[in-house]
Amino acid sequence: MADINFARRSTPTDDTAPPAPDPRRSRTDPSIDFELIELLFFAYRDFIGEADQTLATYGFGRAHHRVLHFVNRNPGMPVSDLLETLRITKQSLGRVLKQLVDEGFVEQTPGPVDRRQRLLTTTARGRALALDLASHQSARISAALAGMDPAARATVRAFLDRMVDRTPYAPGGDMED
Repeated sequence: MADINFARRSTPTDDTAPPAPDPRRSRTDPSIDFELIELLFFAYRDFIGEADQTLATYGFGRAHHRVLHFVNRNPGMPVSDLLETLRITKQSLGRVLKQLVDEGFVEQTPGPVDRRQRLLTTTARGRALALDLASHQSARISAALAGMDPAARATVRAFLDRMVDRTPYAPGGDMED
């Protein structure tokens, strides 16, 4: 299927006709930037697409990817920190984490002070999968940033950082995509 925001319609040119409305703007609210919204949709689709295919071979989905990513980046991460990072409930995490533990991708160990605390670490198998997924995504990012000067790269980073919601965590999120 073609990316709709890049589709071009060929119409005869009529210099007397009014300019065609910009399809990237809403007819009812011109402040909506559909072009950027669609670029974000398509960029995310392509950023996650290869990872989705790899994860599917394990019977995993995007929720598994997020858990693996953050646990791999933060060895010994308490479950409570993972819940806050992902902004999800224990119930949302339960099935995904159980599958990752049962299949040998993540280990849970009790905390050194509070034995009820569960600390998460990727196993060698989990690390290998997390790094495989990240390497493909890193290559996509590098290709997109190739040729950009440091100021342009800083602008991209600042834009993405400003897209992140920094409000304090309130339990109740869901992890399914």
